[in-house]
Amino acid sequence: MLELIVTVAIISIIAAIAYPSMTELVNANRLAGGANEMVASLQLARMEAVRLNTTVTVCRSTDGATCSVGGTWNSWIIIADADRDGAVDDVLRTSSVNAPLQVMTSAAIVGSKVAFKSDGMARASDGSLLKANIAVCMPTAKPALNERWITIATGSRVSSRPENGAGQCDAPDNPN
Repeated sequence: MLELIVTVAIISIIAAIAYPSMTELVNANRLAGGANEMVASLQLARMEAVRLNTTVTVCRSTDGATCSVGGTWNSWIIIADADRDGAVDDVLRTSSVNAPLQVMTSAAIVGSKVAFKSDGMARASDGSLLKANIAVCMPTAKPALNERWITIATGSRVSSRPENGAGQCDAPDNPN
């Protein structure tokens, strides 16, 4: 009986030490998974725009079928405009992240959408090549790097990097 009590006590001490590290690891993996899902969506949209020779859009969606304006991007869709009439012809993919993850965009992404033209380039509202950031964030101090910023540079290059949001989730700035 004494051996059992000692064993349970040792396991309890080890669990108490390991739990905070495990929480940080789980949160870091959630952030990486959410960021990877957004990167994959952007890359798929670009690839399909070139392949289909049409505009393919990644946009915020609340119903999985149409684009929505404003708010966080916890759900989004990839849509194609095959006949180029401006209407949704085909939903290619739906994606989302679960709470407590939040997805926010910089001001360069107007109308809660990123549209890739048939040349594979996304353009800003003024017609220039899009330069924007998308942040996948978790409002926690564990891990310290609680944000993953996804940058769209020169209209097509997509990259991601961890950022320290000091436990907060704020919309990212536009890239320089």
